[in-house]
Amino acid sequence: MTAFLIRALIVALGLWLATAWVQGVSIDSPSTLILAGLLLGLVNAIVRPVAIVLTLPMTIVTLGLFLLVINAGMVALVAWMLPGMHVSGFAAAFWTSVLVSLVSFGGSRFVGPKGKVDILIKRR
Repeated sequence: MTAFLIRALIVALGLWLATAWVQGVSIDSPSTLILAGLLLGLVNAIVRPVAIVLTLPMTIVTLGLFLLVINAGMVALVAWMLPGMHVSGFAAAFWTSVLVSLVSFGGSRFVGPKGKVDILIKRR
């Protein structure tokens, strides 16, 4: 549970950056931002695997690039479900999903599988 909450906060950070950098994305309040991070985590855990299986032939034909479209669809789905989050179109959802993915990838480097924050120390 702790790992999910930490990752949801990392996703919320990515969404916050998307509101600043991606034109057409807005979130009304900080509580909506946290709720959007939690909801995007749930959607990615429940809906995204089903969407990946259903679109597997298209994903194989495009050598995995269709996964970017699926990720944009998950962001658009969260914006549709959450009243305080607004995404103006596919391009905004696409770039938001790319930014959230990059922030999540970077943040996951510091969060272990059990939710503990790992600090890497390099000794000579």
